[in-house]
Amino acid sequence: MKKFLNKPEDFVDEMLEGIYRAHPEVTFTDGDMRCFVTAKPVPGKVGIVTGGGSGHLPLFLGYVGKNMLDGAGVGGVFQSPSSDQLLNVTKYVDQGAGVLYLYGNYTGDIMNFDMAGELAELDDIETATVVGNDDVASSVVGEEHKRRGVAGIFFLYKVAGAAAAQMKPLAEVKRLTEKAKSQVRTMGVALSPCIVPEVGKPSFQIGDDEMEIGMGIHGEPGISRKALEPVDAVVEEMASKIFAEQSYEKGDEVAILMNGLGATPLEELYIAYRRLGQLLDEKEVKIRHVWLGEFATSMEMAGFSISIMKLDDELEPLVAAEVDTPFFKHFAG
Repeated sequence: MKKFLNKPEDFVDEMLEGIYRAHPEVTFTDGDMRCFVTAKPVPGKVGIVTGGGSGHLPLFLGYVGKNMLDGAGVGGVFQSPSSDQLLNVTKYVDQGAGVLYLYGNYTGDIMNFDMAGELAELDDIETATVVGNDDVASSVVGEEHKRRGVAGIFFLYKVAGAAAAQMKPLAEVKRLTEKAKSQVRTMGVALSPCIVPEVGKPSFQIGDDEMEIGMGIHGEPGISRKALEPVDAVVEEMASKIFAEQSYEKGDEVAILMNGLGATPLEELYIAYRRLGQLLDEKEVKIRHVWLGEFATSMEMAGFSISIMKLDDELEPLVAAEVDTPFFKHFAG
């Protein structure tokens, strides 16, 4: 293992110390650095809380800020935050309008968010939940509830945050976020494993000349492992899985997220996006928004994911809304 760190067991907390030093617009509550919150909650606004394991920056905490999220529970690398941490974040961000829990479909996160929500209700804090499950590789159509939540949750953060910033009530924020969820699909590919600092060795083995289509952001198995192909062929296979699930027809509008998993150069992401754009041009689908870079990583894993969100007149303005967080800025107009 070659990493720039001190003690592996201090990896998460020392990372957080650095983030708090660099970004005074965020802070922590209850004396626990892993209870990550905005420094200036907005009175009367629905609070948006996410959470999950470390090792995915800028997911999850990187999206806490203006017109996006209000807090995040921070777990160890690839580990869920505790229910107590999530409860403390909930109490801090609650400004009288309730709190939306928005996180990925993983067993530990579900258990701890559910427990935090039950405890919050005892303090008269209303909560609602939306669980991201955009990874088309992780289960078949008809069993979407089994799918993992991956990079496409970025679009849900966008929609939920913008809706809450418009001071919409909790039920409406949830409705719009669920609608966004129904329109997002993601497919990933990986070329290499990652190393969890406290483990100190690769999370799995893959040949130098191999790739795995559909691999999860923790190294979960994908749908096929085979010899590395030219990127055009890789993008065509990934896109075909997404196109098979939703119709993308002439005149439709979409937003695209080309997400690097941690060790993929931007140059390679742009080459991949070139082919995806060509495929959508062939369908005469209009690309309204493109974000390309690292949005949900897996430590130093080499690979990328494609997320496509189908837009309509209700969702597009929310996706387009201005955002300002420590790790992501989008200026509308």
